Amino acid sequence: MLFTKGHGTSNDFVLLPDPDGELELTPALVAALCDRRRGIGGDGVIRVVRSAKHPEAAGFAGEAEWFMDYHNSDGSIAEMCGNGLRVFVRYLLEKGLATPGPSGLPVATRAGVLVTVVGDGTISARMTTPRVYAGSTATLGALTVPGVAVDCGNPHLVCGLHDGVELSALDLTRAPLHDPRVFPAGVNVEFVEPAEPLAGVDRHVRMRVHERGSGETQSCGTGALAVGAVALREAGLTAGSVAVDVLGGRVLVTCDADGAWWLEGPAVLVADGEVDPEAVL
Repeated sequence: MLFTKGHGTSNDFVLLPDPDGELELTPALVAALCDRRRGIGGDGVIRVVRSAKHPEAAGFAGEAEWFMDYHNSDGSIAEMCGNGLRVFVRYLLEKGLATPGPSGLPVATRAGVLVTVVGDGTISARMTTPRVYAGSTATLGALTVPGVAVDCGNPHLVCGLHDGVELSALDLTRAPLHDPRVFPAGVNVEFVEPAEPLAGVDRHVRMRVHERGSGETQSCGTGALAVGAVALREAGLTAGSVAVDVLGGRVLVTCDADGAWWLEGPAVLVADGEVDPEAVL
């Protein structure tokens, strides 16, 4: 089985070319491929499949040729992945599978069809408009932090740190506890602290994230989108830009004057190879 390894701000993925939807991608195989000792290693697996060849994406075939079939490292399925989307597009471009049109390159996801624009060293994705809809809490051991629920096509809980709690001191080796009444399908939890002002952006923050189904990751694109939405909301801004520093680098979240939300950041392919699925299983 052929694969490509890539990452966006160190949020890393195993990409599997399967244009005609013939690969039997089981949860066990996904988890084995993502195992960093017995497999290739990654925060998730992305199957590269034509929309027309996947039952969940066939309805999008007229809008987007390619479907990003995303799976978390534990084998569960996720609606979307912002960093994964940029890496997916980088793969399509470098493999000669797609060419952006005048308005960009559309990609089908479980959160709908999203348009991407290729820049100089970065890729921007027009994201699902984030919806801030409730208050809730996350609990880490004896620490309970209030947060804001944000729907970015997948569920997020953005928790601002206060009272001297430092971002670097948090133990995210275990999943934060959350309210299942607010998040019945689980949730990605972002912890946030303010960072020094930066020229050219309205807000600058740092975040760490525990992703549903993957654990703490070096970066989370939809998590950064959720954090950016909350940061602009708290600043009383209906449009603007937020630089979000993650463990793996920096991404830029922008809400433009038309109300469109964009996520911009790097996307890098680092290796191509071949793997024996029976061996990793």
